[in-house]
Amino acid sequence: MNILEIEGLTKHFANSTALNNVSFNIKEGEICGLLGPNGAGKTTLLRIINGLLVSDAGKITVNGAPVSLDTGKHIGYMPEERGLYEKISVEDQIMYFGQLKGGEKKRLREVMTEYMDIFNLSGQGKRKIKELSKGNQQKVQIISTLVHEPKLVILDEPFSGFDPINGLLLRDLIARLNEKGATIILSSHNMPAIEEMCSTIALINHGNLLVKGEIAEIKEQHKTTELILTTRNPISLPLLTDSGLISDIKPCQTLKWRKGNAYAITKKDGIRNNDILEAVALQGEVIHFEEKIPTLNEIFINYTSDGGDNRESTESAINE
Repeated sequence: MNILEIEGLTKHFANSTALNNVSFNIKEGEICGLLGPNGAGKTTLLRIINGLLVSDAGKITVNGAPVSLDTGKHIGYMPEERGLYEKISVEDQIMYFGQLKGGEKKRLREVMTEYMDIFNLSGQGKRKIKELSKGNQQKVQIISTLVHEPKLVILDEPFSGFDPINGLLLRDLIARLNEKGATIILSSHNMPAIEEMCSTIALINHGNLLVKGEIAEIKEQHKTTELILTTRNPISLPLLTDSGLISDIKPCQTLKWRKGNAYAITKKDGIRNNDILEAVALQGEVIHFEEKIPTLNEIFINYTSDGGDNRESTESAINE
């Protein structure tokens, strides 16, 4: 079942188009990375989902219902521009946001206590926000977003201001939320985190949806004919070239922790990996052999660099 359905969403500001006929769905239990360069339209989209902006055309449903104050109670939204009140205590801050979302005081306090413990903030509840470090303020912002136990969690640049330890805490928390059934949208430029945590991505540029689908499927779609090979001893490049299996081979730098001789191979169309592996094995022991799969960062650059956003979005919309 889809927890979020976006159909033909369009939004204009003066002479600019922030969103141009954007349509995609997010299933219950999905962790989706919302990607795009600055000014792509991501924030506008998130604000419309939360009812903070009204679209010019199109519609959004959350849990099957049009966006409203009631659907907002099922959403936990942490915007990129943080909104804490510096002179209010941590506990009052969290309880205030939780009650705005319809939470019941007793349950809010139980959940708040649990999250304060997870983020090592126990005993900090009476302190004012302005007395906390930026990292701890970020933790309070996250707890305020989650305290009413939303079904749909939207986090905009949640890793901003976090050191690696606290970043790991947040990753563990997101995984735990997802295991309990929460659907999560992560808007971030932290590609390694998105690649590690998300099963799907939606990539927007200049207000257009360029791709939406499973990360594994998108990577498969963008892989090339290049292979990475490591052998125990050097091999004869001319001999392998003469085999007629490859169009190019050149030495490349091996990973520091892997000994051997590494090569980047471009195979000819229609040639099986096994054919090349067997030809190389005739010359010596193969330590490592893999297809070169593009990273999410490489895919992002491919789509958003000059001319990359002109491709048909429907061509790459996978597993809607």
